[in-house]
Amino acid sequence: MIRQDVPTSARMYDYCLGGKDNFAVDRAAMQVVTSHFPDGLDAARNNRLFLYRVVRYLARDAGIRQFLDMGSGLPTQANVHQVARQFQPDARVVYVDNDPIVLAHGRALLADERSTTVIAADMTETEPILTGPDARRLIDFSEPVATLFLSIGHSIVDDGILRTMLRTVWDAVVPGSYLVFSQMCGVDRAAVDEGNEMARNLGLVWRNRTPEEVAELLRGMDLVEPGLVEVVDWHPDPDQPPLAMVDEPLRPFLGASRKNRRVMEYGAMLRKP
Repeated sequence: MIRQDVPTSARMYDYCLGGKDNFAVDRAAMQVVTSHFPDGLDAARNNRLFLYRVVRYLARDAGIRQFLDMGSGLPTQANVHQVARQFQPDARVVYVDNDPIVLAHGRALLADERSTTVIAADMTETEPILTGPDARRLIDFSEPVATLFLSIGHSIVDDGILRTMLRTVWDAVVPGSYLVFSQMCGVDRAAVDEGNEMARNLGLVWRNRTPEEVAELLRGMDLVEPGLVEVVDWHPDPDQPPLAMVDEPLRPFLGASRKNRRVMEYGAMLRKP
């Protein structure tokens, strides 16, 4: 059942990207977020721009032809399979999510696709995803694969579960594979604590972390330059395709991060040697 009385992070993210697959409760929740963190809108949009650049790098520069997108969220502009196929026309993509509205929209979008699919699974139960027939129908794990964990770390509050999820993938893939991770961070502990309290009051399962906590999650894994950074600083490209415009109520917050930055999407690309 798709509930319309409580917000979800996937639909709130869709609203930030100028999407239409959201409800009044999600739009109201974003108004609360921007009242506390005006720069939160920029952070969300920066992450989607980051997705384009990392997928382009993986397909064009690293030659990756298969992608596993964990916690993929609602289909929107510049989806992974659309970006990857600009540079690798035979790219294969598996989207993984357990949100009913994500699954419904994803399956409708991909109904005629043979090399892209969306599967219903909890991304924290990583081993069954990697070994199950749904993913293996399209992905050959004996070849390099890129696994994307984009803007999902804050949806997993337990460090142990998150670390196990990342390490399970890292251990399972072959050398030459890539892992990309990003999540919402506060610039300091006060911003992290305020953000987490706000999310709890909204009924969201959410945990902002500090950059140091994210670095600890990824310790021992090999970073691709420029390493762990605010995603807007990961190979920036002012000429990349722009995002759709947001609805009028959000427009005053565009560019707020240039004035006062308290939260950010923070992440990295990693390559298994």
